[in-house]
Amino acid sequence: MDLETLRFAKFGLLDEAVTDWTTLIGKLASLKEDADDGLRGQANKSNWTGENEKISKQFIGRTAGEFADAHTQATSIRNILRDTCSELKDYQTKLNDAIERGLKKNLTVVSTAGGGFTVSMNIHPDRAAKGTSVPSHTQADVTALRDEVQKILDGATQSDSSATKVLKALVDQSKLGFSDAAYANRDTAADALKEADALAKLAKKNPEDLTVKEFDQLNAGLKKYATDDLFAERFATSLGGKGTLEFWADFNKPMVNPELMHERREQMDDLQKNLGLTLATASQSDTAAMETWKREVVSFADKPLEKNGGMPFGGQVMSNLMRWGDYDDKFLDEYGNKLVAAEKKLTHNGAHIAWQPLGMSPVLNHTGTDTGWDPMTGYFKALANSPAAATEFFGDTFVTKDEDHDFKVEGKDDRRSLSNFEYFFEERDWPHDYDEDREESIAGRNNLAMALEAATTGHPAGEMPTADLPPHSDAQAKLMSDIVSSVGEDPTRLTDHPHMSDSMGQIASEYLPDINRAIADDPHGSTAKLFPLAGTQAQLDHKDVSAFLVTVGQSPGGYAAIEVGQKAYMAGLMDYHLNPELPADQRYPHSAQDTIEAITRRSGEVSGTLSIGMQEAVLGPAAKEAKEFSDSVAQQKNAWSGAVGTGIGVGVSYIATPVGGAIAGGVASTVSGMVLEHIFQQSETDVLTEASKEAGGLWEKGKEQSAEHGQMAAVDAAKAHGLAHPDRAADWALKGRDDGFSDAAANVGHMADHLTTEVPAE
Repeated sequence: MDLETLRFAKFGLLDEAVTDWTTLIGKLASLKEDADDGLRGQANKSNWTGENEKISKQFIGRTAGEFADAHTQATSIRNILRDTCSELKDYQTKLNDAIERGLKKNLTVVSTAGGGFTVSMNIHPDRAAKGTSVPSHTQADVTALRDEVQKILDGATQSDSSATKVLKALVDQSKLGFSDAAYANRDTAADALKEADALAKLAKKNPEDLTVKEFDQLNAGLKKYATDDLFAERFATSLGGKGTLEFWADFNKPMVNPELMHERREQMDDLQKNLGLTLATASQSDTAAMETWKREVVSFADKPLEKNGGMPFGGQVMSNLMRWGDYDDKFLDEYGNKLVAAEKKLTHNGAHIAWQPLGMSPVLNHTGTDTGWDPMTGYFKALANSPAAATEFFGDTFVTKDEDHDFKVEGKDDRRSLSNFEYFFEERDWPHDYDEDREESIAGRNNLAMALEAATTGHPAGEMPTADLPPHSDAQAKLMSDIVSSVGEDPTRLTDHPHMSDSMGQIASEYLPDINRAIADDPHGSTAKLFPLAGTQAQLDHKDVSAFLVTVGQSPGGYAAIEVGQKAYMAGLMDYHLNPELPADQRYPHSAQDTIEAITRRSGEVSGTLSIGMQEAVLGPAAKEAKEFSDSVAQQKNAWSGAVGTGIGVGVSYIATPVGGAIAGGVASTVSGMVLEHIFQQSETDVLTEASKEAGGLWEKGKEQSAEHGQMAAVDAAKAHGLAHPDRAADWALKGRDDGFSDAAANVGHMADHLTTEVPAE
C-alpha cells in the first residue's frame, strides 16, 4: 500500500459494507431459525407419501443446511471486513500522527513515483520567512521517521493483502452454495493459511532430514488445524496430490529415519490420523487447486508411485489416510472405481488373491489393527463415515457377465454379473494380514461391515439415527434385501467372521418394520398398516429373516442391537396404534385386542429367534459366556437411553404420520418414552448368566422378559389412551408373546434348523 492511498483513504464504503453484511447476518439468522425450527421441524413430523417420502424431506433438510452455511459464511466475511477496516483506520491515524510529529521537527513525508516516499526537510532555514524560527532535526530523526512510516505502510499492506487472500480463499471453498468455514476474525483465517504454508514446507522435506522437533511441529499443527477449511485446502494443495502420497509412502519406508522412528514411533498413529482428518476436510473444498489434487490422487490409485513400478500403489497409501473424517462423496466414488479397477487387474477379475503383505512390506497403517497393505481396508472405513458414497459403491458392478471371470450362474455354466457387494461380501479371496500382536487381522471385514451399515442406514456407522435422517431409499432397501438373502443362503459369511455381526445387528434394528412385515407372511392383509413404514420397503423372505436373526443373534453385539431395538419399536407401536386420534385411513382395522396380540406376536418371534441364536452361541460349539450378551444389552440400552422421548428408532423411518410425529418430534412424555425408561432401568447382568446353566434356561428367560416388556407397553398405552379395562391388555400381550415364541421355534425348526444345535420345543 502506498503513502497517498493510506493517507487520504475514505472508509465510508467499507463501513457501509460492514453494516450491510451485519444486516444480512441478522436476516440470515432469522431464516436459519425458521428453516431449522419451522421447515425442517415440520418436515420431520409430516406424513410423506409417494415420491415425497424419498425426495422432499431430504431436500428440505439440505435446504435448511444451506441457510446455516450462508449465515456462517456471511458472518465470517463480515468479521474479516470489520477487522480489516478497523486496522486500516488505525494505520491511517498512526501515519497522520507520524507525519504531524515530523512537521514539528521540520520534516515532511512526500510520495514518489512507483508508490515510494521520501523524508526531507520541510523548510530550509535560508528560505524561512524573516523572523520565523525553523525547528531543528538530526539525521537520526530523519531515519526514525522514515522507518516509522515504512513500518506503518508495511503493516497496512499486510492487513489489506491478507484480507484479500482470506476472502478469496473463503469464497472459493464452494462452487455451489455456501461454505461452512467459520472465522471470528481476519487474523485467525490468515494465521491458518500461514501455518499451512509452514507445515507443507516441512512435509516436503526429505524424510531422512526431518528432526524430532519438526515431526512434533508437524503433528501438533495438523492436529490443531485438521478441521480448519482454509488450512486444510492450502496444506493439501501445497503438497499436491502425488506429493501427499509420496510424503506418507516415503515416511514409512523401512529405516528411512531410524533416530526419528525410535523417538516417535508411538506417535505415528497420531500423525496418520491428523493428516487423514486434514485431507478429509480439504476434500470438501471446490477450489481449482483442490480439484487438481483429487484428480492426481485418483489417477495414482491403481498404479505405483515409483517410476520403476512395484508397490505400494497410490491407493495403498491413500486408503490408510482415509480412516478418519468425512471425505467428499464424489471423490470417494471416483477413487473407489479406480481401486476396483486395480483389484480386478491384480486378481484377474476375482480369480486370485491380491494385496498380500510380505515380510519386508512397509507398514502403512499405524493403528495396530492391520498393516494397511490391503487398500480396501482403509477405503471401507472411509465409506463407513460417508453413507451416500457407501450406498453408491456397493450398488456398482464389479464384473459383468460378458467379462472373463469364473463366477457362474448356479447350476449353469453361464457367467453372471457381480455387484461390488456380492464380490466383497461373498466372493473375495481376502489377503491374510496381521495386527500388532501378529494375530490374524479382522480389520478388513470389520470395516466392510461398518461400510454396509452406513450404506443401508444412511448415517455413519456407529451412530444412532436422528430425526433428520431421510427414509430408506430404493438403493438402501435393495442392499438390505441382498444382505439378508446372502446370510440366509450361507450363514457362515457371518458366523465365520462374528466381528461383523454388531454392524449387522444395527442394520436390522433400523429395518424392523420391514422385518416385522416379512415374518407376518401377509401379502394381502392389513399388516402394512400395523407396521407403517416411510421410504422403500426392503423385500425380505421369511426364511432368510429367520436364518439372519439366528445368525446375528449368536453375536452379543448383534443380539443386543436387535433385541433392544425391537423392544423400543414395540413400545412405540403400542403408543401409536392405541391412540384414538389416529386417522381412520391409517388405523389397523381390528380391535385393540387383535392389535396388541399382533404386535407382541411379531415382537415375540423376533425375540424368540434371537434367543435361539444366543442359546446356540452359549450352549453350542462356540461356548460363549452368557454375560457377554447381558453386558452388550446393557451397553445398547445406554446408547438408546439418550434417545428416549426423541423417537430414535421409533419415528422417522418407522412411523411417518401426523400422530406418529409426536413420537418422532421429541415429546418426552409419550408412552413409548415411559416404557423404554422402565426397560432401560432393568438390569439383566446376572439373570442370563444364571439361566445359561440349564439348556432351556436362556429360552425361558427370553420369554419371561419379552412378556414383561410387552405387557408393560400394552398396559401403559391402554391407560394413557383411555381404553376400558386396561389390565386386560396384559393378557392380550401375553397371548401374543406365547404365539410369537412358538412361531420362532417352529419357523427356525423348519427353515433354519441347520444353524442350531437344538431348536427349543414348544
